[in-house]
Amino acid sequence: MAKLSSSGRTAFRSKQVGFIFQGFNLIPNLTARENVKLALEFSNWPKDQRDARATEMLSMVGLDQGKSERRPNKLSGGEQQRVAIARAFAAGPNLILADEPTGSLDKATGRKIVALLRAAASTQHATVLVVTHDDGVAQLADRRFEIEDGLLREVA
Repeated sequence: MAKLSSSGRTAFRSKQVGFIFQGFNLIPNLTARENVKLALEFSNWPKDQRDARATEMLSMVGLDQGKSERRPNKLSGGEQQRVAIARAFAAGPNLILADEPTGSLDKATGRKIVALLRAAASTQHATVLVVTHDDGVAQLADRRFEIEDGLLREVA
C-alpha cells in the first residue's frame, strides 16, 4: 500500500475495502437503492449492472422493494444499518471494516445485524473486521483481539 500513489490507494479502497460506519453515513437526499448504487459508481462497477446489483444487495440484507425506495430518514436505525451493510458489500470487496456497527441499535437489532454481517461475509467471501465495545457482539466473532494499555492481544 505504501508504494501506491494516492490515486492507486483510492482505487484500492474503492474496490477492495468496504466500510460500515457507526453513524451509517447514508446520503440523506438519496434513496436506499441510490446510496448503494453510488458505492458501485465509485468503484467503477458497470453502469448497466448497478441497479440489479443494488437490488441484489438490498435483498441480501432483507430490505424489500418498497423500503429500498425510501430515503434514510424514512427508515428505522436497523434498516439504515442494513443499507450501510448492503453498500459496503456491493462492489464485492475482500475486506469490510465495521466501526461499532451495532452501537446505535437495540440489542435484538444488533444481533440481527451481526448475523447479517456473518451471512454476507460468507456469501461474498469477504473478511469482516469489527471494532466494538459490546462484549456480546465480540463473543460472536471467529477471532477476538483486545487492546489494553496500548497493547494488542488475542483473546482465546
